Amino acid sequence: MAAQKLNETELQQALNSLPGWQIKEGKLYKEYKFKDFATALGWMVTAGVYAETMGHHPEWSNVYSTVKVNLVTHDIGNAISNLDVELAKKMEETYK
Repeated sequence: MAAQKLNETELQQALNSLPGWQIKEGKLYKEYKFKDFATALGWMVTAGVYAETMGHHPEWSNVYSTVKVNLVTHDIGNAISNLDVELAKKMEETYK
């Protein structure tokens, strides 16, 4: 799937379908909280495998039970794309 930059309307529609996600510094952003480090790490592995199949990788960090995620598409000039929304939706599906 090719990356396509989202316009303002598409971006707002995407945010409406992604609870807790926001635009922060031009990127899709969400902070996930887990019960412990092992659960956070397990979720990152699951999300990371999916990201690898997409060929589209998140910017993220983990400190103990918190994972901070930033999604942006570098190939289209660091803009939010359909690929970022797809990955965010998958992250939501796998978050417990």
